[in-house]
Amino acid sequence: MITGDRKGRICVGVLVVVMLCLAAANLLLGSVDVPAEAVWRALAGRGVENEVWTFIVWESRLPLCVTAWCCGAALAVCGLMLQTAFNNPLADPSILGISSGASVGVALVILTGGGTLAAGAFTLSGFLAVVAGAFAGAVLVMGVILFLSTLIRSSVMLLIAGIMMGYVASSAISLLNFFSTAEGVHSYVVWGMGNFGGVSLDQLPWFAALVCVGLLLSVLLIKPLNALLLGERYAENLGVNVRLTRGLLLLVAGLLTAVVTAFCGPVSFIGLAVPHVARLMLGTSNHNSLLPVTMLCGGTVALFCNLVCILPGEEGLLPLNAVTPVLGAPVIIYVIVNQRRIQYFN
Repeated sequence: MITGDRKGRICVGVLVVVMLCLAAANLLLGSVDVPAEAVWRALAGRGVENEVWTFIVWESRLPLCVTAWCCGAALAVCGLMLQTAFNNPLADPSILGISSGASVGVALVILTGGGTLAAGAFTLSGFLAVVAGAFAGAVLVMGVILFLSTLIRSSVMLLIAGIMMGYVASSAISLLNFFSTAEGVHSYVVWGMGNFGGVSLDQLPWFAALVCVGLLLSVLLIKPLNALLLGERYAENLGVNVRLTRGLLLLVAGLLTAVVTAFCGPVSFIGLAVPHVARLMLGTSNHNSLLPVTMLCGGTVALFCNLVCILPGEEGLLPLNAVTPVLGAPVIIYVIVNQRRIQYFN
């Protein structure tokens, strides 16, 4: 019989190998046929006979690959923390309305501002305006949720409050779509489909740094997360400040969700399904091994989804949110059907 620690090491090893293979496939495959030798020479900084190939590798495929991994890892860890904090296997990064808040910010920029964000003499346009609007909307909703967490003691009531905020945000988006132009609605719909290709090489260090900070903070919360598995009352008896822990969990989850949604759009199902996949792989809810495996599994799933989105020829990419539900929905259905036999929170 394989012990829990050994199973965790095996899972980490397998996921690292699969992740590296998928990362290599993402670098080698794309709408433009680039020879494998040219890809490796470009990455090594050596001369390539076609400068366009170097540009494609460094400016498109490498940022796309790193962004996909960071996005998948961040959303998966968010889903795990929220499912533990609310003791709800169907909690995910969008359930608190943070993603909806980012969507409202983007809707305001695209549908009313024509893709431009202006504040006095300060003006942003294009992609930067969309990122700024999404981040501002997500941070605003996150601030409201954190404020409510100081007033509402019950996690269930706080969860319901977050869901209601999501409904309010959806209503605002519907009204903005109704009064907008056809071009504005089209641009907003395209953003809402999700895309890992929105982070340029210059923006990548900032995006990766913010995600890494959030992931590091989540690792520091492993001990209180394990205490919450025993119930809030038992966690308090162990000396855990449940209200402070819940606030920190919301802050970390909100930061990761805001950053990912701002740059990549509202990516669905990864945060909901991947934590369940990690639990099924390990057979435990101990976050000492579950959180690292969830992180690696999320990045691996995101790389696979990005690979599926690649179309041959010049057709471009499939919408990301057209692929993630196909992979995530069967996992959730399995969890619902077998919920009596699967012990998640013990």
